[in-house]
Amino acid sequence: MRFSDYMSQWLYGKDGYYATYKNIGKSGDFYTSVSTSKFFGGTIAKHIVSLVDEGFLEQNGVICEIGAHHGYFLADVIEFIYTLRPQLLQTLQFVIIERFDALQEFQKSYFKESFGDVVKLTHYKSLSELKCQNAFFIANEIFDAFPCELYYKGKSARVDGHEVFFDVDDAWVEQKAKKYHKDRGEIAKGYEEFALEMAASCKKFEFMSFDYGEMQARPDFSLRVYAKHEVIPFFDENIKREELFAKSDITYDVTFAHVRDAFLEAGVEFVELKAQMVALIDMGILELLEILREKADEKIYKQELEKVKILIMPNFLGERFKMVRFRKR
Repeated sequence: MRFSDYMSQWLYGKDGYYATYKNIGKSGDFYTSVSTSKFFGGTIAKHIVSLVDEGFLEQNGVICEIGAHHGYFLADVIEFIYTLRPQLLQTLQFVIIERFDALQEFQKSYFKESFGDVVKLTHYKSLSELKCQNAFFIANEIFDAFPCELYYKGKSARVDGHEVFFDVDDAWVEQKAKKYHKDRGEIAKGYEEFALEMAASCKKFEFMSFDYGEMQARPDFSLRVYAKHEVIPFFDENIKREELFAKSDITYDVTFAHVRDAFLEAGVEFVELKAQMVALIDMGILELLEILREKADEKIYKQELEKVKILIMPNFLGERFKMVRFRKR
């Protein structure tokens, strides 16, 4: 089978890694910014309030998270909207795009436990089901989870018995490889369809996503497996792929130029790409910490400050992770 089909089965097959609830954080396979600090979602909430104030987002607009997994991120956003502008909870609509029924049920349960009947949550299995006038879309670590093809010096990969062979001719993959100046590495599949789906789902929106990678393509393979916080390069000679298959996360660095071009082709404006550190500070994470400092116990403030440092310090998540932002006006 083609590598993209193999990766799709690994992550999204009937027994795939993302098909069921997984712990993220200390007890899981990896950390995310969401699992690090509630102030990650809080900063997005502050940004949403600013979008309402500037008139880009209507008070009855849709707040939609794509690929929410636990639902913690959107719940953190809602919690901080309540703190910053509680009346917006009466008018904003909250949506999660989640393909898996089991994860939808977990998210519904978590929201019921967190908010009771105060917040109404709507689920869709895909963006194509959502039709709205005005929205803010948010995602965390989504683009690195799109299945990819592997490319090496003119040939694409196939997989047989968990072994990889570069002997397939694929004109589309080769065209993308040349466009992004790669003679080897990952070529993501699905960005173009995803951008078109989002553009068709809503007349006016902003989309913000956080992921790791760079604007320009890496010159080598970045494909790797995360298992209990151990990073295993996919082409490590000692890797046991059959044992890791569907039981651990598989990912790669995002080429943001490819993401940008997919949205531009769909008629969506590229706004910016910046380091997570810069993005969170620009959107007001430090101001949120000051509010906490004024209202909370010093011990609580210091605990949250240490968590926020992980989000914004260059040697932690601050520099490696990037925020990309798009708008359809």
